Amino acid sequence: MTSTPTEHDAPSATPVVPVADPGLDEPSGRSALARRWALVQQTADAGMSTAEYAVGTVAACAFAAVLYRVVTGGSIVTGLTDLVERALATLS
Repeated sequence: MTSTPTEHDAPSATPVVPVADPGLDEPSGRSALARRWALVQQTADAGMSTAEYAVGTVAACAFAAVLYRVVTGGSIVTGLTDLVERALATLS
C-alpha cells in the first residue's frame, strides 16, 4: 500500500496543488496550468527579502566608504583640528 502526500505531509510554506491529468478537465489542460500559475503568483516573492538585504548592505558599505574618504581627507582633518584648537583656546 503506497501513501500519497496530503496537505498535512507538505511543509507549511508550500501549499500542495494537485495536478490533474490534462485530459480529464479540458483538452488543453488549462485548469491545471491555471492552478500552477496561481501557486507561482502566491509564492513569487519568497526570496525577495534576501535580495533586498543584499542590495541594502552593498549600498550601506558604499556610503560608509565615501564617508570615510571625506572624513579622512586633508581639508576635513585640518578644519576639525582648527576647530578643536580654537575651542580649547577660548577655554584657557
